[in-house]
Amino acid sequence: MTTAVRIAPGDPLSALLTAAADLSALAREHADRTEADRRVPQELIEQFRDAGLYRVLQPAAFGGYEAGFDAFAQIVAHLARGDGSTGWVFSVCAVHQWLIGLFPPEAQDDVWGSKRDAFAAGSYAPVGRAQKVDGGYRMTGAWSFASGCDTSDWLLLGSIFQPSEDAAPFPGFFLVPAKDYRIDPDSWRVAGLAGTGSRTVHLDSVFVPEHRVLSFAAGTSGQAPGAQLNTSPLYRIPFMACVPTCLVAPVLGMAEGALELYLDTTLGRNTRGAVAGGNNRMAEFATVQMRVADASARIDAARTVLMRDIAETRQTAEAGQPIGLDMRLRNRRSHAFTVKLLVEAVDALFYGSGGTALDLARPLQRFWRDTHAGGVHISTNWDAVSTMYGQHALGLEPKGQY
Repeated sequence: MTTAVRIAPGDPLSALLTAAADLSALAREHADRTEADRRVPQELIEQFRDAGLYRVLQPAAFGGYEAGFDAFAQIVAHLARGDGSTGWVFSVCAVHQWLIGLFPPEAQDDVWGSKRDAFAAGSYAPVGRAQKVDGGYRMTGAWSFASGCDTSDWLLLGSIFQPSEDAAPFPGFFLVPAKDYRIDPDSWRVAGLAGTGSRTVHLDSVFVPEHRVLSFAAGTSGQAPGAQLNTSPLYRIPFMACVPTCLVAPVLGMAEGALELYLDTTLGRNTRGAVAGGNNRMAEFATVQMRVADASARIDAARTVLMRDIAETRQTAEAGQPIGLDMRLRNRRSHAFTVKLLVEAVDALFYGSGGTALDLARPLQRFWRDTHAGGVHISTNWDAVSTMYGQHALGLEPKGQY
């Protein structure tokens, strides 16, 4: 039996959840502008910052709450109910507060030493070129899909590093401040999650000191360099066992927002005619009732599985036990399968809404586009992740990231 973190009234995290619920309504008000501008408004980002939302996974040594992925997922889902792009951008930037906590203490001080509420956008694909130089690396290249790069203080990027000519290359992450990268403003014109501003960023021979590099192996080991400073069990969780939560939780919120919207609009809607006959209440159609049940069951199942996995992973880390391959691959399977369930839930609502759902002035079509965009991300794509789990279950070496 698993237990989730309970947030009591009066607890600082209770205030964060209340703030997230309030800011969700504001995100909904800004949704058209967010999509048109292809980025979340800066003033909304500043309200997230002022409310302390970016502190949920941040190390206590730098003023964070170290609250864990339970609270993080709830906050993200709240925001995404208002607008999917807004929830997505907050999520992928806020999760980096945890990931930065795995870097050497000197890197953490670089990011938060003079600005405690600084945060990083990111792009994980190990592209670009890392040239070894004295004290670090020179980085050159282009990284795409950097959600939130317009509003972040830092970037967390992926690359392949070779510390010396006779050493084996390794994949990893590195940190650069906003002044060191250039954004291609026209590189994000898409049909779903359009407001995330997931643009391409460019680095031109930028120096990155050694301490701002974290190997992927260290991030998945449960014994990252940052654990010397951040001793909470939270920072002993392997990278891929928890970070994809930042992709699932926004889609969960989008699906919950779509269901809420569908119920609100359907309760007061009558048919216009055609085959069904005119002026009948939509809520009285059995097919409509079935779609509500189908969507709500899928959303409930997805939330239950997501929160169960988070709780069991947290409890294992708190017990000082290693988070083994079975749990890590179970989590990866769940990350993809819950998103699959959520996309199907929104499909059930969208296809039961008639032609009015296509109206760009109605938010349901945006939820539908945004959930599908979330579903094709490589870390939550069922086709990509399910085979990896199947390989492990059948006694084969899994091919993928876990």
